[in-house]
Amino acid sequence: MAYFVKDPDEILDYQIDWTTLLETGETLSTSTWTPDGGLTKVSESHTAAGVSTVFVSGGTNGTTYKVKCEVTTSAGRTYNRTIFVEIKDK
Repeated sequence: MAYFVKDPDEILDYQIDWTTLLETGETLSTSTWTPDGGLTKVSESHTAAGVSTVFVSGGTNGTTYKVKCEVTTSAGRTYNRTIFVEIKDK
């Protein structure tokens, strides 16, 4: 579980490295990030090599949000991980 702190006015990127789960020759086919309501997904991307990235903005001070990432691999596997982003004025 990854936990981050973000100011409500910041737009920040967060990553998940999936490489330890991939078999030899396996790559990421898709990566979809889904933030809780109140956070805005600005953009998302992934590398075939196994790293997923999301940029998020917004949030309400004092609130902790979940941001779920689901990936599928070239071998047909599906993995899910959730990060937590706490919003604090800095």
